Amino acid sequence: MIQQGDKAPNFSAQDQEGNVHTLADYAGKQLVLYFYPKDMTSGCTVEACDFRDNLARVKNHGAEVLGVSPDSVKSHAKFVEKESLNFSLLADEEKEIVTAYGVWKEKSMYGKKYMGVERTTFIIGEDGTIKKIFPKVSVSGHVDEVIEALSQ
Repeated sequence: MIQQGDKAPNFSAQDQEGNVHTLADYAGKQLVLYFYPKDMTSGCTVEACDFRDNLARVKNHGAEVLGVSPDSVKSHAKFVEKESLNFSLLADEEKEIVTAYGVWKEKSMYGKKYMGVERTTFIIGEDGTIKKIFPKVSVSGHVDEVIEALSQ
């Protein structure tokens, strides 16, 4: 399990436009890497729109935002267009990133067990280490928590 102070696992994935992003692309900046279960679902839409609406506040702290889910590039493109998102979403169809960050977990709904993404946000420092982890994120007010942590 990844802990604060650990080196962030490297990643390489395409965004909604097919551009490849790696952890090294964000060296020297803080990175808000947030993991969410599925494009265009209610909680995930609220979270993405909250990051969209507060992106300037995040950037004021020298940070960038990336969303990650197991959805496809095509799904991300539709989600970005529908919600006018102003940051990149990474497609992790092979579940390599969610596995590396330890957020691909057994979940339960209505008594059924299944594997899925546990909504989690990581703040990665300029040096590539994990500065803060927000496990089992509650969407309401989350972006404010992230901005508070960025300012510390």
